[in-house]
Amino acid sequence: MSADAVPSSPEGRHFVVIGGGIAGVCSAETLASVCPDSSITLISASSLVKAVTNYKQITETLEEFDVEEKPSPWLQHRYPNISVVCDTVDSLHTDSHTVLTTSGRLINYHKLCVCTGARPNLISHNNPHVIGLRDTQSVQQLQDKLKCARRVVVVGNGGIAMELVYEVANCEVVWAVKHRSIGHAFFDEDTAQFLVPSLKKTSQTEAESPVKRLTYTVESKTSESGTRGSALGPDWCTAVPLNGKNEHRAVHVVYECEVSSLLTPEEWNIDPSSTQTHVPNTTHTELTSWPVYVRLSSGETYGCDIVISATGVTPNVETIVNNNKFVLSVDDGSLVVDKHMLTSVADVYAAGDVCHTEWGADTPQHWFQMKLWTQARQMGVYAARCMVAHSRDEIIDLDFCFEMFTHVTRFFGFKVILLGAYNGQGLSEGYTIDVRYKPGVEYVKIVLYGGKLQGAVLIGETDLEETFENLILNQLDLRGLEEGLLDPGIDIEAYFD
Repeated sequence: MSADAVPSSPEGRHFVVIGGGIAGVCSAETLASVCPDSSITLISASSLVKAVTNYKQITETLEEFDVEEKPSPWLQHRYPNISVVCDTVDSLHTDSHTVLTTSGRLINYHKLCVCTGARPNLISHNNPHVIGLRDTQSVQQLQDKLKCARRVVVVGNGGIAMELVYEVANCEVVWAVKHRSIGHAFFDEDTAQFLVPSLKKTSQTEAESPVKRLTYTVESKTSESGTRGSALGPDWCTAVPLNGKNEHRAVHVVYECEVSSLLTPEEWNIDPSSTQTHVPNTTHTELTSWPVYVRLSSGETYGCDIVISATGVTPNVETIVNNNKFVLSVDDGSLVVDKHMLTSVADVYAAGDVCHTEWGADTPQHWFQMKLWTQARQMGVYAARCMVAHSRDEIIDLDFCFEMFTHVTRFFGFKVILLGAYNGQGLSEGYTIDVRYKPGVEYVKIVLYGGKLQGAVLIGETDLEETFENLILNQLDLRGLEEGLLDPGIDIEAYFD
């Protein structure tokens, strides 16, 4: 078996990208645009690839976009120098710079980018009542099952769990989270409390109430979760009807717990200690029969029709690392990459959920990795530029998009914007948090350290993102001005213009 020959021209070399998700597609598109005379092979396990649509640059570093699935010919039509191979990888041979696919095709590469993403970390792999959400197929499966569902148990506390709990209609939802507050992957406890009342609402209303202020200083820090969540795409829930069979919706949150076991009706009936936990505001009693019973570490047991597992992801690296000398993250086993997205193996790069950034002193002060669609796109584009620069023996600086962490999404009907060290990530003790909130309308939190703005959480239509972004990037000394930053009577944007 022989591999395709690698062109000798610097501009005609063969680049290979593994993975048809956002990171992989954006990497292939960038390679095709920057090197129109080179050939790019995208290996995708599916005939559908994920594409960025409706891209919008909100501020200098903040962006939002939609994710759509497109047939692979769509990508090849847009970029004639991209060839999409619908196949899976059997093995990677870094010594010979070749990729062997499951169908037996041997593909040669000059530079390779691994964008294989991650898969749901299910609480049970063999239970027909457990669903993990990762792609459109699993969402369709959930839609079909929900039509006959009276109650679901959602396990997890990241982005997918938050979106699900809010969007599921006509069904009882028991939400099991292992932390003391909801949305731990994104919010501290005080911010989470602002969102809790929205769980009982079917729509957001701008109830009139006084604007409140809160300021406090963080003297000590508890250990932060290393959990990095992964989402199906920006606002994926809003376009997908998730309706159960009830005439009402009710949400019950169980804090500080994990799943101890899942029981079948037969196992439940022969267990002498079996007692169901009553769910408030429900028409079902402790005697109602269910297809599956969820026993929690808190001692509570809930019967339900579906268990939705949203407890994080596992990077897809098995076929990539086999017989190769990659350095893997001790946190989750993902591929460690340097500031140029290069792995520990020559000519092999990685981007998206499959990689773990270890940039050391090169990590910008206000940036950190979080496995989100926005970072997958940014990493895919940047990895491609690094591959091209290294092919041309050029120096490339870290992209400006990594200068500051930014993320925009929607939770519980609110627009949510996260900027910089919004939870004090990486800051020493003694930083100050200032909060302004109007229940049901907006929540604004800023993090100050050394008299300078380090991060912010903006929930609702605050219109403060550009001003706060600039203050974080410019590190303007704000001592003496702190009180006015969140004063609703001051036009802060005009003040710092």
